[in-house]
Amino acid sequence: MSRHNGRVLRRSVLTLALASAGLTACSTPAPTKEQGQATPSPSRSREQRQAGTREFAFNRGGDRPLPTKVWLPAGEGPFPLIYFSHGLTSQPDDYAELLSAWAAAGFVVAGPKYPHTWNQTAAYDAGDIVNQPADAQHVITELLTALAGIVDPQRIAAAGHSAGAITTVGLFSGSRDERLKAGLLIAGRQMPQPAPFAGAPAPLLFVQGKLDKTVTYEQAYGAYNEVSWPKAFLELPQGTHLPHRDEPSVVAATTTDFWLWSLRGDQAAKDRMPRDAAPAGLTSLL
Repeated sequence: MSRHNGRVLRRSVLTLALASAGLTACSTPAPTKEQGQATPSPSRSREQRQAGTREFAFNRGGDRPLPTKVWLPAGEGPFPLIYFSHGLTSQPDDYAELLSAWAAAGFVVAGPKYPHTWNQTAAYDAGDIVNQPADAQHVITELLTALAGIVDPQRIAAAGHSAGAITTVGLFSGSRDERLKAGLLIAGRQMPQPAPFAGAPAPLLFVQGKLDKTVTYEQAYGAYNEVSWPKAFLELPQGTHLPHRDEPSVVAATTTDFWLWSLRGDQAAKDRMPRDAAPAGLTSLL
């Protein structure tokens, strides 16, 4: 595929494609307060129609606590589940604006604090990202039990930013989780020891800032090139390592429509993606 000449935009190739280890800190400091309030137990149908958040104290072994925050949509389930992995020295609430937008569109969104990479860990270890795909699989399994009747086990996706996107790549390659039907990688590249993408095809959307110096454009596009499944690449020419904060409305709109299409089969949402991605000529969707 041809590269950019200056600022000329490469247009969408979604038609057929969609139809058919040194990282620095990945986010800004977390808010001082939790976003939203915990909802009551979802055991009664009236309470299932309430939007809000819940907290779970999952644990994969004695030294791998995985406290998990869940954003719940309004309405009656079951809803698709989007599992989200944070970046280094970050936590789920750092992405609350984006995750809340997905929940408002009708998705359950869940994100854990990884034991050795979240922003308040007492034992920070960037290399521990190689263990995070197994953490992710554990949390997804626990959520299917804890939110039975609210989460649809046949419509699960994984997303992540930076080290969390690398974790997500692992879930579609060497640690393939066949429950996943779609994936989103924001500023992501392959695992430190790359493995080929494996298992049943799943649509993948890459979101990348052209000015990112932490995960470079070449690294992200290299991972994209390794995918033989339905895929798309959202490029923000002025975006940095935090493209979801550089262009929040563009990223929220494009990713939400991607979820609506890939997890709900909404063809109109798929058709909107090129328009979502190119307001004022700021972005291009390959």
